[in-house]
Order: sequence, then structure tokens, then C-alpha cells
Amino acid sequence: MTIPPLPSLPPVPPHAPHLTLGQRLRNYFLTGIVVVGPVVITIYIALWVIGIADGWVKPLIPKSYLPENYLPFAIPGFGILVLFVALTLLGFLTANLVGRTMVDYGETLLARMPVVSGLYRSVKQIFETVFSKSDTSFRKVGLVEYPSPGCWSVVLISSPPGDDIAEGLPKGGDFVSVFLPCAPNPMTGFFFYIARDRIIEVPVSVDDAFKIVMSLGLVRTDDEDPRKAVIEAQKRLAAPKP
Repeated sequence: MTIPPLPSLPPVPPHAPHLTLGQRLRNYFLTGIVVVGPVVITIYIALWVIGIADGWVKPLIPKSYLPENYLPFAIPGFGILVLFVALTLLGFLTANLVGRTMVDYGETLLARMPVVSGLYRSVKQIFETVFSKSDTSFRKVGLVEYPSPGCWSVVLISSPPGDDIAEGLPKGGDFVSVFLPCAPNPMTGFFFYIARDRIIEVPVSVDDAFKIVMSLGLVRTDDEDPRKAVIEAQKRLAAPKP
């Protein structure tokens, strides 16, 4: 009786080179920064916004209604809570006929003021455009060849120009207004009109476009986890050298 041969085992992979103490500490330090950094920055920005809102709203509230008069500590965010309730109540009141009449009366008074009227109309139109769901808002993201040939920048596509602006543009062209945010502060940038055929629309959301600009291109998509870069770096360090 012959004994069948044993199946061949897969080759044992070579052992990864031993990392030095300095390399391990560096990897742990980078991992800690990637994990803790976003949390700390988010908390800092949230506390900064809460502090600004409390500084604006709390002076308008009678001191007898402030919670720190009854508690041994102040409650951060109480101003935001009051502001949210007040704006919601105001929206509810203006939704009916009486509230709409009061708003129309207030707008009529502002329209009679020489300087305030123009400022109010401009600000109101901006708010209505930004918070509306119409096609005139920034809903699409594109690429334009700027600032030189071969260089492409991210832009937010807005609405076509009005009749007055269209009269000054070259005839026969299909133009659209775009906003080019600057890095790393996307709140500033350049606004210009450009031919629609010179824009390459990309399937990127506006939120992802802001992330790309703010991170200087380090963040590419919303599905990517920044911690993957650190993990991949650790794998490359642990991989055997050829």
C-alpha cells in the first residue's frame, strides 16, 4: 500500500524587517495626529461659533432668564438655542396672512430709505438665491482652464448672465457665471462669466469641492478615510525591501 504524497504547503512569506523604536514612535505619532486632529479642530470651531452666538444673543435676553443665574456654571450654546427657537417662531408667524402683512409693511419702510433700501434688496436677493432650490444656486461643479493653459481650477457653476450683462458679452455665445474659490479659504475667490463650452462639468458635490480646495487637493472624495494614508505608509515601511 503506497502512501499518497502530502500536499505541498504554500511558501512561507519572508518576515518583515524589524522596525526601529524611532520608526514605531513616528508611526504612532502620525496615527495619533490623524485621529485626534480633526476632532480637536472640529471642537475648536464649534466652540468658537457657539461663543460668537452667545455673545450676540445673551445681551438681548433678560438676566433673570439666563440659566447661569440658577446654576453654578454657564451653559454654552444657550444663545444658539434661543436663536433657533426665535427664528423658527418668526418663520411660523410670517407664514400666515398677518405675519406676511407685517413683513411687507417693514419692507415698504426699508424701501423708502435711500441707502438702506439698495443694501436690503441686494442682501435679500442673495439669501433667497443661496437658500433656494432653483437652478441659479451653486449646484454644479466644473473645471476651467485657469490661470494659464494646461492648468485647471475648480469652479462652482451659477446662473446665466442677465439681459444687461449679456448685451456686453460677445454675441452668439452661451455664457454662464462661475465662482472660483481660492485655497485654502474658499470664502474668497474670483467671479467671472465664461462660455459654457469651456467648462468641464464633473460629478462632484459642492461639499466635496470645498473639501478639495480647503485641503489643497489632499482630500479627493468623501469615501476616502485620511487614516488610510497612515496605514499604507506603515505597510510600506514594514514591507520587505527587494
